[in-house]
Amino acid sequence: MKRSMTLVAGLLAGVFAFSAYAAPQTVEGTGVGKHGDVTVAVTFDNNKITDIKVVREQENKVLAAKVFTDLKDAVIATNSADLDAISGATFSSKGFLDAVKDAAKKAGVTLSKADKKAIKKAAADLPKVSSYDVVVIGAGGAGFSAAIEAKNAGANVVLLEKMPAVGGNSLISGAEMNAARNWVQPKLGITDDSPELHAEDTYKGGDKKGDMNVIRVMTNNALDAAKWCRDYIGVRFIDDNLFWFGGHSRKRALIPVGHTGTEFITKFQTKADELGIPVITNMKAEELIKDKNGRVVGVKASMQGSTYTFNAKGGVVLATGGFGANPEMVKKYNPSIDERFKTTDAPGTTGEALYMAERAGAQLVNMQYIQTYPICDPISGVIELIADSRFDGAIMLNQEGKRFVEEMDRRDVLSQAILKQTGGYCWVLWNDKIGAISKTIEAHPTEYEAFTKQGIMATCDDLKCIADFTKIPYDSLTATVKRVSSMTGKGNDKDFHHRSGLVDMSQGKYYVIKAVPSVHHTMGGVRINGKAQALDKNGNPIPGLWAAGEVTGVTHGTNRLGGNAYTDIIVFGRIAGKGAAEAAK
Repeated sequence: MKRSMTLVAGLLAGVFAFSAYAAPQTVEGTGVGKHGDVTVAVTFDNNKITDIKVVREQENKVLAAKVFTDLKDAVIATNSADLDAISGATFSSKGFLDAVKDAAKKAGVTLSKADKKAIKKAAADLPKVSSYDVVVIGAGGAGFSAAIEAKNAGANVVLLEKMPAVGGNSLISGAEMNAARNWVQPKLGITDDSPELHAEDTYKGGDKKGDMNVIRVMTNNALDAAKWCRDYIGVRFIDDNLFWFGGHSRKRALIPVGHTGTEFITKFQTKADELGIPVITNMKAEELIKDKNGRVVGVKASMQGSTYTFNAKGGVVLATGGFGANPEMVKKYNPSIDERFKTTDAPGTTGEALYMAERAGAQLVNMQYIQTYPICDPISGVIELIADSRFDGAIMLNQEGKRFVEEMDRRDVLSQAILKQTGGYCWVLWNDKIGAISKTIEAHPTEYEAFTKQGIMATCDDLKCIADFTKIPYDSLTATVKRVSSMTGKGNDKDFHHRSGLVDMSQGKYYVIKAVPSVHHTMGGVRINGKAQALDKNGNPIPGLWAAGEVTGVTHGTNRLGGNAYTDIIVFGRIAGKGAAEAAK
């Protein structure tokens, strides 16, 4: 009898244990990323995450790559969504983690509370000291251009990037690239452009504070650089349209497919892989190494608390970008750009390399000239690419429902005008007629969803709905739209002389988005010459040191014209890479 009771008790215990076991289940959850919803299917087995599949996402594939690999693996390993975001992909990370949390809530699963630690990869196999002909710091457009040209010139080259992902500002940029006499201009009837005219526009656009000798190098080499990107790197450009940015006397900005730097950076990464160029991420340059003769011969860098030395026989190329994501540094050089401003910049653009260059003897110039981009998200600070529909006829309104500036003026002019309006913001308004002709709107459909969910954008059938959403007085709004619609066509804007011409907005649907200026480009940096050599305070080249892109400070003067950044980084990245490779011979 006792034995029978024991057997029954054992069987009952087995039944209870089986009933307590939760069968595996897969549940979908959704969070909001930078470019819309992120939906994941999470498999739970006995309250533990065993698998995560990404069902739907529209994030930047370069920036978000580690979110859907490293961060996903960390969530599974820790059974927690209480983890730090991947640096440089904060919004994508948050969307992913929120989606996991949503799935867990639906499944009735309580996740673990993990310590918030950065997601890092071990660097056990990386030698503490290595030697190359050329060391390039910064894996954006300038850095990739320099590394690829150095490699093709016969140099053994390495590319260092402090962030987990490559690209920097080059990746998140609209990536339009100015080049006079490009292959699209004749299709649009533009036959009177020239590198000299481009140079004059650039010089005047920077209030004549740029170095005209350096500017001419940029504009004279712009077309060749664009063809190199197209024919060798494999960048695809739209073949029937150009951007016309404020400050330019001609429409000359080539547009990459997708209207962002993703087209460039993915092709650059592919070419670097093809050429066997090592790209080391999470490696932060700390100090330039000089020999007894004052020549720059290497870099000291750090990763995960360890120090690494990269010797450079030919020299070092600085391509680290500006300091727009460093609010303390921005305010130091321009106190008027204070806590009111967010930034459009990638989080890695914090400017330490400028001081590194200065310690090595380089002169820093024009540091006070800091550009804001006028049309940005009030919440995150990122550029509202969809609102670049202003180039196609969208109008900018203040809270009173009035236009207050020409929508295609210089970025600094627009930003200052916006800050003078009620609340320091504006509304950008367009209709389906503009939407039908705007390649910008067509290229960024995910922004509708993301900005609408943030509560800063609305789609309406009529102007009454727009007035209700924006709280703009209805009578004022309708009066402005009526006046705009009476002045359509090039040369007919009697109020602000819109250079490409206003568009009839008398009929909907209508779209409106709230916008503020954000820090966008720092014009100051290392003084260089036309050979991309870093110069000291006496104007002499520092042996072994080159610089290219936003880390330099003499090309754009007080204000960078739209479309000139990519021209700058490609032209001088190529020049710097070739120069450093030649010095190694």
